[in-house]
This record gives sequence, structure tokens and C-alpha cells, in this order.
Amino acid sequence: MRTVIAGGHGKIARRLERLLAGRGDQVAGLIRNPAQAGALLAAGAEPVVCDLESASAEEVGRHLAGADAAVFAAGAGPGSGAARKETVDRAAAALFADAAQRVGVRRFLVVSSIGADEEPPPGTDPVFAAYLRAKAAADADIRARTGLFWTILRPGSLTDDPGTGLVHLAERTPRGQISRDDVAAVLAALLDRPGTAGLTLDLIGGDTPVGTAVDRVAA
Repeated sequence: MRTVIAGGHGKIARRLERLLAGRGDQVAGLIRNPAQAGALLAAGAEPVVCDLESASAEEVGRHLAGADAAVFAAGAGPGSGAARKETVDRAAAALFADAAQRVGVRRFLVVSSIGADEEPPPGTDPVFAAYLRAKAAADADIRARTGLFWTILRPGSLTDDPGTGLVHLAERTPRGQISRDDVAAVLAALLDRPGTAGLTLDLIGGDTPVGTAVDRVAA
């Protein structure tokens, strides 16, 4: 299986790259900064320099051609302002989906955020509110695309704690934390479960093994 990951240098993406490469899959990661290539090579991934804020769907499509799946794990990241939440978290997701459809890559995973469908409550930091609204708009765009076998994963608050392999995965969960290790493990499992297409899933730490949790939602 060949998977192309947008946001290939991100913390979740690099964990996913290691998992996929470790099981013998081919994996490529799109990066904006060529200096990040070494980190992807160390994770077992092919680095592909492509700036999703300036590239065309045709250009991105060339990088996706021949892939079996695409994962959108890009984000403007901490320290960025509201404007980049729009250009990366929303617009780049739509561009990546356009490119996937253009070249016939139908399996499409999105890393979103728990609570993205809810209007941020009063007093929410303006930049974080812009992030949630951008994620919500991106998710709505993806869910409207009948040409993709999409799955949207909405993790809770992310940590760098070691993964436990135990999660709570459902269409709705309470707010909670989840390690990036476990998010990557769930993404890898979702790639193998076409029965999860068309689902938007919340993810937090729990007591169910990843494989069992993904099998349950696929059923």
C-alpha cells in the first residue's frame, strides 16, 4: 500500500510514517521546508517538497498519482495566526481532496479536532476559535464529496506521552486527552478498514485496544 501524507513533518505524521514503513508499506510525506527531509527519511518516508498554500491541484495530484490512500495531517501549528488557520487547516485540506479526486485516490483520511462542529464558546482564544472553525469548514467540505471514501478522525487534546494502545473511539466521546502515538496507531488501522468510510469519529484515551475499537466502528 502507498500512502501520501500532507503535513509530513508533523508530530502525528512522523509517527504514522514510522508505523506504515515498519509494516512494509510505501509512504510519502509532503513538506514545505526541504530542511525537514532528513526527519522523514529517518521515519522511513519519502520526502516530497510541496507547499500546499501555493501549489495547484494539478501539482499536488502529480504527487498523489498512484497512491492507494491520502492522509491530511497538515496544520498551521502553534504560533500561527488566524489567517493561516484558513489557508492551511481549511483551504489546504480542500486542495488536497481536489488533488486526490483528480487522480483517482479515493481513500482519504483527515486529522481534525474534537469539538470542531460546535461553535466555540464565548471567551475562547480568537486564534483557537479560528482554528476550530477552519477545521469544521474543512470537514464539511470533505463530507460533501461523494467521490472520496473519507474518514474524519477528531482527536482530543494531544499529548506526547507514550501510547498505551487503548482508546475510546466513537462518533461522539467526552472531551479528553489522547497521545499522538495512539492517534497514529488509529490512523494506520483506519487505512485498513474500508468499512469506516463515511464516518466522523472522536478519539480519546480509553480502555479498548486500537484494533478492536476500529473494528467496532467499522461494523
